[in-house]
Amino acid sequence: MNDYARGPLSGLRVIEAGVLLAGPFCGQILGDLGADVIKVEEPGRGDPMREWGRERPYGKSLWFPVLGRNKRSVTLNLRVPDGQEVLRRLAAEADVLVENFRPGTLERWGVGPDVLWEINPRLVIVRVSAYGQSGPYAERAGYGSIGEAMGGIRYTTGDPDSLPSRVGISIGDSLAGTFAAVGAMGALRVAEATGRGQIVDSAIYESVLALMESLVPEYALGGYIRERTGSILPNIAPSNVYVASDGGMVVIAANQDTVFRRLAEAMAQPELAVDPRFAGHTDRGRHQRELDELIAKWCAGYGGDELLELLHRHGVPAGRIYTAKEMLTDPHFAARDAIVRLEHPDLGEFPMQNVVPKLTATPGGIRGVGPELGQHTDEVLRDVAGLDDDEISRLRAAGVV
Repeated sequence: MNDYARGPLSGLRVIEAGVLLAGPFCGQILGDLGADVIKVEEPGRGDPMREWGRERPYGKSLWFPVLGRNKRSVTLNLRVPDGQEVLRRLAAEADVLVENFRPGTLERWGVGPDVLWEINPRLVIVRVSAYGQSGPYAERAGYGSIGEAMGGIRYTTGDPDSLPSRVGISIGDSLAGTFAAVGAMGALRVAEATGRGQIVDSAIYESVLALMESLVPEYALGGYIRERTGSILPNIAPSNVYVASDGGMVVIAANQDTVFRRLAEAMAQPELAVDPRFAGHTDRGRHQRELDELIAKWCAGYGGDELLELLHRHGVPAGRIYTAKEMLTDPHFAARDAIVRLEHPDLGEFPMQNVVPKLTATPGGIRGVGPELGQHTDEVLRDVAGLDDDEISRLRAAGVV
């Protein structure tokens, strides 16, 4: 077994003091890549994510086993001096601390960056928040939905005739967690070289803004505001959802000239590729509605499987719109282990998405579903914080753990 058997971050210790999604998603990514992630949770309650999720068989969340995977759970009351002292002892033995409390909270608890760096100068402190650690909005309460609204993705999502729509997942939180993980790995490289840690400041609204392509210069330089466009790419055609005769929904993306010619051949209508309305990229964009109507009519003459087989045979990018049902039975998902099945202590076989991206030599992996609340408290306090059994018993009697 080599040093990186668990993944490229094997040997790295992360203290995750965050709750809900943004901070813990950063911890999930680091844990997937092999880090030892110690999740600090409030005694008796734990992370509220333990209660979230649409379906809860046997009273169990189906979200937390995913978000909490590859982590060890320690209960610790950070609002009292004894709990804060234990966190300082854990941080002394860690490489990264992740938190997503409102800015200033760690400082009020006596475990702010300056205090922690006196104990461990090379500690990387990842701070995830709605608005960032500075600026006039920093201390405002905020959730991912607010960051999505301010970052631009809400305004541009949905049908043009409706109010701005949610993407369908907590994209703002997940983006902030993802960028936090990227920042943590960059800061770790510097810490290894210099012996000094730094703050990774990941704001939800900025993480969303980072994905907004040329939205800002389009307005600043051209006076253009992107609007909601539903299922199409404005002026880029064909790129839309089409319905087969059996009701299956298929996305076809054939907007490049050479690909559109292949689509025209698949449709047995090669003349479309030289039609002045559709011959070039700009022409197709100008006549997008007409082209979509032609393609929709053609798609309606085939069942979904037959339609896809025909499109793939002609080299036209196309694919079904999947739900979880299709993902669990798709042979390509299976061949790449995109979904893995673990054992849950109460629910039995538990499928979830695998680690992304795939590294060929040190791929990381999922070692277990999210732990029970406080499952690893004694072992972590003993092995990492260096407490003996009497000290742990005292803390437990006082309600600190």
